[in-house]
Amino acid sequence: MHSHIVKSYDEEHALLDRKIAHMGGLAEHILVQSLDALEQRDPGLAEIVVKSDKTIDGLQREEEDLVISMIARRQPMANDLRHIMAALRITGDLERIGDLAKNIGKRALAVSAGPHPKPLITGLRHMADLARAQLKEVLDAYAARDADRALAVWRGDEKIDATYNSLFRELLTYMMEDPRNIGISTHLLFGAKNIERVGDHTTNIAETIHYLVRGSNIADDRPKDDQTPSMLPP
Repeated sequence: MHSHIVKSYDEEHALLDRKIAHMGGLAEHILVQSLDALEQRDPGLAEIVVKSDKTIDGLQREEEDLVISMIARRQPMANDLRHIMAALRITGDLERIGDLAKNIGKRALAVSAGPHPKPLITGLRHMADLARAQLKEVLDAYAARDADRALAVWRGDEKIDATYNSLFRELLTYMMEDPRNIGISTHLLFGAKNIERVGDHTTNIAETIHYLVRGSNIADDRPKDDQTPSMLPP
C-alpha cells in the first residue's frame, strides 16, 4: 500500500513537469509565430497566435488545480514542497510569456496592411530569436534540474536588453526622420518591449530553477541593461 502511494505521488510530480514542458513548448511556438506574422504581414497567422494563448491559459489552470490538490492531499515538505511551488511559479511566468506573444500578434494584426521597414523588422526578429533561445534553454535546464545552465540563462538576459536598447534608438530615429513613420514604429516599439519582457520572465524561471536545485536564491543582483523609458505597465 505504501509503495502504491509513493508511486502515485511520483506520478503527480512527473505530471507537473509534463504540463510545464507542454506549456513551455507552446509558448515558444507562438512567440515564433507572432514574429512570423509580423514579418510576413499575415493577419491569419496573427489571429492563430491570439487564439492560441487561450490554450496556455487553460494549461495554467490545470497546473494550479493539480498543485492545490497535491498540497491538500499530500501535505508536501522539503524538496517535494519546493518542487510543487517552483512548478507553480514557472507556470505563472509561462502564462505571461503567452500573453506577451499574444500582444505581439495583436500588433501584427494592426500593421498587416502597411509596409514595414525591413532593417527594423530584422532587428526585431534577431531580438525574438535571442528570447526564444533563452526560453528553450531555461526549459531544458528545468527538465535536467541544472542550476548552472539556469544561471547562464539568467546572465544572458543582458544581451536581450542591449538589443532592445539599440532597436529603441533606431525606431526613435526612424520616427523623427518622417512623422509618417510614427504609427508603424510605435507598434514595433511595443512589440520590442513585449519581447524584452519575455526575457524578464525567462530570467524569473532561471531564478526559480536555481532555488529549486540549490535551495537558495541567486546571490548577485539581477543583470539588467534596459536603459529606455518604461512604456508598459509591470
